[in-house]
Amino acid sequence: MDTPKFTYVSYIRTTPEKLWTALTSGDATQQYWWGRRIESAWQKGSPLKLTMENGEIDVHGEIVHVEKSKMLSYTFSTNCAEEYGKEAPSRVTFQIEPQNANIIKLTVTHDAFEPGSKVYEGICEGWPGILSGLKSVVETGVGIFNGTDGMTQ
Repeated sequence: MDTPKFTYVSYIRTTPEKLWTALTSGDATQQYWWGRRIESAWQKGSPLKLTMENGEIDVHGEIVHVEKSKMLSYTFSTNCAEEYGKEAPSRVTFQIEPQNANIIKLTVTHDAFEPGSKVYEGICEGWPGILSGLKSVVETGVGIFNGTDGMTQ
């Protein structure tokens, strides 16, 4: 049986550096990831966590690959639903590719799921909203889920 794989491509008017900051800054992720703050040392092997506003850790993992402003990959485990916590970690990869002076192609691939994964079903609904919010924050400085200011351009 094939393992599922999710891929999402977006074109964002920004620079690689600003997009990198939006992916790795807790202040930024809070604006587009439904209030969750990301934290890590951003080095291979270092832990990663996304913490909800109430202090609970929603997503945790480990940095697999990091090339600042080019590529980020980490394992992804979540326990936001009981059946999710029983699955092995999957993997998220962000590929940042400049297209011209101010357009970046962002490819997000979430893979390494178990066959029949419930986490896969959840991320297929979650990632499009998160990534649309990311684009909004980077391009306009305003988060789309909570209406607060995000990053400035």
